[in-house]
Formats: sequence, structure tokens, C-alpha cells
Amino acid sequence: MFSSFQSLVVQNKEIVAFYGWWQFSVCLFAFLSLFAIWWHIGKKQHDFGQVWLALSLLCWSISGILEVYYNQQAVDNIILMEGWRSILSLTNSLLILLALPWFRFLPKPLEPIIKSKYWHFIVGLPFLFSLLPTISKMFSGKTIAIISELDVYYAVMTLGFLGFVLWESFAKRRLKLLAWLSIICIFITLVAQFYKLTDASVNLNLFSAIFKTCLIMIFFALALSWVKELSENILPKTTDLKIFFEKVKTGHMISIQGMPGKGKRKIDLTPTVYKLFLKFAENRKLQSNAWLEIRPKNFDSGKRVYDINDYNEIKRLLTGILDGLFGKGNWTKEHHLTPLKNSLFEMSEKRERKIRLAIPPENISL
Repeated sequence: MFSSFQSLVVQNKEIVAFYGWWQFSVCLFAFLSLFAIWWHIGKKQHDFGQVWLALSLLCWSISGILEVYYNQQAVDNIILMEGWRSILSLTNSLLILLALPWFRFLPKPLEPIIKSKYWHFIVGLPFLFSLLPTISKMFSGKTIAIISELDVYYAVMTLGFLGFVLWESFAKRRLKLLAWLSIICIFITLVAQFYKLTDASVNLNLFSAIFKTCLIMIFFALALSWVKELSENILPKTTDLKIFFEKVKTGHMISIQGMPGKGKRKIDLTPTVYKLFLKFAENRKLQSNAWLEIRPKNFDSGKRVYDINDYNEIKRLLTGILDGLFGKGNWTKEHHLTPLKNSLFEMSEKRERKIRLAIPPENISL
């Protein structure tokens, strides 16, 4: 009986050692890969969200090598191993939460919280509250039962925020299948976190390997979706854009050729927006260098008729085009509206509130 128990202990040590080496190597490779993507692309965009996500994977890698180290030590070091495991798990969760404000698409109810200047305190204080008892346990060997697994509760909070943000990020980029896969991944990770409260160490390693693999793949899918969005948002030169005002039953459809994607991109506009865009096109096509003038603010419109009443008309025109290109709500001001405005229109150098279509007359088909 003693020999079978000894064999079981050796077998468990081998499983833990294998899991530790797997976690160290896989998570280290994932960290370097995500960091490389950021170095080549995100660095130019001044987007540090991927850095935080990459560092969170580095925490898992360090945890893996510590598993191997303490697995070879005496049984007395189990408390130290569990302590470091909890500290690195807490740090992993904190780094993921710090990455969320850098996400381009956030759920509307959570956006004011995540974008708040107090976000670091919102996620930092619970982190410290969970960290101190863990450190105390490592040195004293004693802990209160109710706070013995604070890293689990902190991880659950992290997964709640992360789940909503991942769904919004994939859904807004029209990647619904990845959105559903991210929710499944979050669910598996939640199950694994609650499974930590049990004593089934072997099965816990299996759960941990599964959810960490899933999360790593989701992080890479997120990075690729971000790269995909950047490639789609690269607007061509103004001379490469072509506008077609087509005759259809609604009478308010245009086609844009030259945008990312194959062929023409058809857009159905509202009558008011279509009329304004047609005015721009006719003015550019028929008069070439003629400008449209915007009415000044607080100006009595009864004294003089202007081509455009205010800047909001142009904003509504751009909004209608973007909704047609990317879908309503699937674009942002910084990465879509402003670049499109700069590509489609040009303002008078003398700042006379005059504007015209920047597209060459020969690229406009009425």
C-alpha cells in the first residue's frame, strides 16, 4: 500500500512538472508573439493594450517555471508555491483589467467606468486587498478561510469585465462567431476558477491548461481582428476614389469604388443627406473649382442664403456614409470619421468657411 501511495506521489509530481514546463514555454512564446505584434503595429498606433495583455501571459509563464522549481523541493515549500501562484494569478488579472481602457469598442454601460480616470483605483484597490492576505499567508502559514481564495474572486471580477468587452470588440467588427467563442472561453475559465475551490489538483491542472490555451487563442484572435480593422480603415488616396450616383427605386443610393474590399460599396442614404452629397458632387463635376459656403454661427439666415446651414450637415453626411460602409455604431470618430472627412473634403486655405469635394471631377459619375 505504501509503494502504491509513493507511486501516486511520483506520478502527481511528474504531472505537475509537465504542466509547469508546458505553461512556461507556451505562455512565454505567446507573450513574445503578442509583444512582437505590438512592436510592429501597435507601437505606431500608440496603443498599449496589447502590452498589458502580453505581460499578463508573461505572469503565467513565470508561474509555470515556479511550479517546476517548487515541485522539486520539500513538501514544506507548498505554501510558498501556492502563494506565488496566487500573486501571479492576481497580477495576471490586474494586467488584463489595465488593458481594457485601450480597447476601441466598449459596452455602453461599462464605457464610462472603464474610461474613467478612477479606473486604476477601481481595479487596484481590490488587487491590494487580495494581495496582502496572500503575502501574509506565505510568511505566517496561516490564513482566514473566507479570504484564502481571494485571487479566485478577483479573477471572476476580471472575467466579467473581459467577457463584455470581448463580445463588444468582436461584434462591432462583424465577427459574431469569434464573439460567441469568446463567451464560451470566458465560461470555461469561470468554471476553472470555481474548480480551484476544490482539492482536485490533477483535474485542476487539466482545467487550467484548457482555459489558458483558450484565452491565449482569443487574445491572438483579438489581435488579428484589430489588424483586420486597421487594414480596412486605410483609406485610399483621394484620386483613387470614385463616386457613382445610381438610379434606383429609392433614388438615394450611391456607390463608392476604391474603398477596402472588392468592387463598389453601395450605400443607401437618407433623402436629406443624399441631396447634400449630390450638391457637392454636381458642384465639383460641373464647376470643378467652385466651393460651397457654410453659414456662420448665429447668423441671420434671412439676409442671405448659404449652400450649407451648419457643420452638422456635413457630419450627418459622413455618418450616413460610415454607417453604410461599416454598419451603424461599428466605427469611431478618431479612426473612421476624421480620416474619411479629410479624404473626401477639402477646406479653403483662407479659412472662409468654404468647402468642396476633394475627389477629381472625372471620378464622379452623376
